[in-house]
Amino acid sequence: MDFYIYDTSLRDGAQSEDVQLSTPDKIKIALRLDNFGIQCIEGGWPGANPVDNEFFEEIKKYSLKNAKIAAFGSTHHASCRPEDDPTMKALAAARVPVLTVFGKSSEKHALDALRVAPERNLEIIHDSVAFLTKHAETVFFDAEHFFDGFKANKDYALAVLKNAYKAGADTLVLCDSNGGTLPSEVTEIVQICRTELPEAKLGIHAHNDCELAVANSIAALQAGAVHVQGTMNGVGERCGNANLCSIIPVIELKLNKKCLPDNMLSQITATSAYVYEVMNMKPFARQPFVGKSAFAHKGGIHVSAINRDSTLYEHIKPEEVGNSQRVLITELAGRSNIVSLARRFGFHLDKDEPVVKGLFHELKTKASLGYDYAAAEASMELLLLRKLARRGVRDFFTLKSLRVLETKDAHGQPMAEATVAVEVEGAVEHTAATGLGPVNAMDIALRKALSSFYPKIAELSLRDFKVRVLTIGKEREEDKQDLFSMAKSGDSIKKNGGTASVVRVLIESADQNGAWVTVGVSYDIIEASWQALADSVTYKLYRDEWRSHSSNSD
Repeated sequence: MDFYIYDTSLRDGAQSEDVQLSTPDKIKIALRLDNFGIQCIEGGWPGANPVDNEFFEEIKKYSLKNAKIAAFGSTHHASCRPEDDPTMKALAAARVPVLTVFGKSSEKHALDALRVAPERNLEIIHDSVAFLTKHAETVFFDAEHFFDGFKANKDYALAVLKNAYKAGADTLVLCDSNGGTLPSEVTEIVQICRTELPEAKLGIHAHNDCELAVANSIAALQAGAVHVQGTMNGVGERCGNANLCSIIPVIELKLNKKCLPDNMLSQITATSAYVYEVMNMKPFARQPFVGKSAFAHKGGIHVSAINRDSTLYEHIKPEEVGNSQRVLITELAGRSNIVSLARRFGFHLDKDEPVVKGLFHELKTKASLGYDYAAAEASMELLLLRKLARRGVRDFFTLKSLRVLETKDAHGQPMAEATVAVEVEGAVEHTAATGLGPVNAMDIALRKALSSFYPKIAELSLRDFKVRVLTIGKEREEDKQDLFSMAKSGDSIKKNGGTASVVRVLIESADQNGAWVTVGVSYDIIEASWQALADSVTYKLYRDEWRSHSSNSD
């Protein structure tokens, strides 16, 4: 490998304010990172808390294919020798192949944070590294606050590195602990360190406080570092750490160097999503390389161009990182967007065909009313397939009637009841259900009505529900009138009142095969919710039927 990847998601990443990892969580992530091909996984700080202690014991039960486990800790306390220091003893007792120890490389930090003489700090660093080399295959030294320390006192920062190297540190990791260094400074300082310690291996550990952690990491590698530390999805304290989901593709695709086993880069998007899921974090859609929007195209001119040559607006092939191109249908879309989206579903259309022109007009009208098909691709797919009257989209059920009641019980607690009547292939099913709110009640009632016809409906779960009040401009006031005219009592509605605003409902649903989002729009929140809910159920039934048909055809 040209570069060594050191993942600290389980330790530095876990310091993010919205991350709480249990021991099973850390084991799951470690195993996934190992399968992905990460060379070193920092598990935590032994002795710091029960979770980290349990992790180092539990991980020994697994045979890792690619990664070595590292334990992390500080240099020994100034008041004792390494062999008597609790942190040093806990690191040694972890019995892992890699030990990482950090020490102060800034003279100011030695004086003000540790309150020791700078010369004593050099002794502590040397003795700590020397002690740990007796208890692990590899010892990494993290030079904390190195770039700030170097800029304040170059000679002292270099003396820290030289002491750690003499004591046996395998790699000297230069840390931008406050995240305030510029890439040009990183380049210059790493080059000086290479000159001063020509035999030593250098690494980089960058924080993202100026949103330069990835840039600084790449700058260090280009200047001669061979070891890079970071976290999956850039999670970490404050603004986060250097994002390995960006660094790794840049190394492999832009620098044309190796840092992963062969054919593993295409797993990075799935690995990113897995870590988000275990950490219980919402994925960042605009994240480079692995984000849902990384290869999404909205403007009609862009889409027209990528239909001819995707490299016109994509710097890499999405498949190289396990992602995919997405064409969005919005008020900015052109007919090229529709042609491209249809091609994704196996339809080869020309943008001048009547069906494309008709669908384009319908989509523009719906977008002006508030339908967000960029966020609700499942509803977009259903609309397209219904318009083309192909590929198995049929009326799986027809709503005959819907009634929703909101009441309060004797204790003042709200209770919703939904009554639903649907027709399936000539048979009418009439059910009622109570739920925690009207949408939950409608969902339960609809499932009850359809379960005897479509048993797999039980696999469906609603994961998210979002409501947004929409403001329609004066130029689209006639479309707003159309919405109100949907109701027979429209004349009695106070159209200019805030309580009569148009709302958009987005529902995210999922089963064991994936997740999808559907949309509904109306001045009536129940109606908008029903539209999104009905589309969600229809999409589930359509996908199951199409998957079954495809399997039988094979």
